[in-house]
Amino acid sequence: MAEADGNTAIRKIRNGARKDINGKAHVYYDQYWIRYYPPPAETLANKKTLIDQLTRRTFHHTESGINTPGSKVDAARKAWNDEVDLDRKRVNAAMLAGALFNRATDIFTSIVDLEEKGVDVSPNNELMRACSASFEEALELGKYVKHTSGHDGVDELWGEPFKVFTLSIEDYYASRYIKIAQTMRAIDGIAEAIVNTFAGQEAFDRVEKIVWDYARAACEETEIMKSDLDFFQNWPEFVSLGEKISRFEPNIADRKNSLSADQITEGCLLLREGRNLLRDIAAIRVPMPISSQRYLEALRAFAASIKSSTNIVAKA
Repeated sequence: MAEADGNTAIRKIRNGARKDINGKAHVYYDQYWIRYYPPPAETLANKKTLIDQLTRRTFHHTESGINTPGSKVDAARKAWNDEVDLDRKRVNAAMLAGALFNRATDIFTSIVDLEEKGVDVSPNNELMRACSASFEEALELGKYVKHTSGHDGVDELWGEPFKVFTLSIEDYYASRYIKIAQTMRAIDGIAEAIVNTFAGQEAFDRVEKIVWDYARAACEETEIMKSDLDFFQNWPEFVSLGEKISRFEPNIADRKNSLSADQITEGCLLLREGRNLLRDIAAIRVPMPISSQRYLEALRAFAASIKSSTNIVAKA
């Protein structure tokens, strides 16, 4: 939730400040109070667990077919180098990125196993360097990876496991809160753009409340960990509010409606597209700037078409 005083001016609160809100711990970052979860102890085993969780999450939210085994790096690299068709080459790059990610996690698993057996592995050890190199190359190739929906701009999601490898767990958690604040701001910005686009259009006079309700639930979905029991309340609300947007029926019977049938159809499609974008952003917890910009441009074009047709009618 964004923090503001009675004059709507943002209070000066330092990032990292904490307080309880409705009995739940929250931490403040970049104008948002976010649900706080204490980081686990700084051990290689905990890092491995976190990297494994984030790697599974990354593959869950990205395009299918790229979860290439780490043992297939050489084959994936050859296929990428040999491919000449640019569209296919992008997919090969994503498959190589997946293989490198899995190789990095495989190597890190071996390092943790050695540590548990009493073998100290220094940061300059060959295994550590190989792990780092695989993560770095996977991160570089991450720009070729798409979201499950086909959207671009999931580079930051792709980089999460690498962050855990390079940062302390505590610093990674801090970076996570910063990213969540950015995601919440993106959600609020998209919701505001949707509401403003349909403002004053009688056919869509019920849009404002359901969009803001969905944006609030999307922000909560962004901040709540699935291990939190509150997830059992927030997730059903988030899904049901999204379904309400999908079922939205414009008020075409209102005599004040000035939109054409084609404009109403386009408006409904844009509304559902916005629901899908907010859902995807909340699920992966990164702003998805490329897809967001494309959607905002579509909203502006729709608003311009409405204004243009209204001017034509007024002059007639």
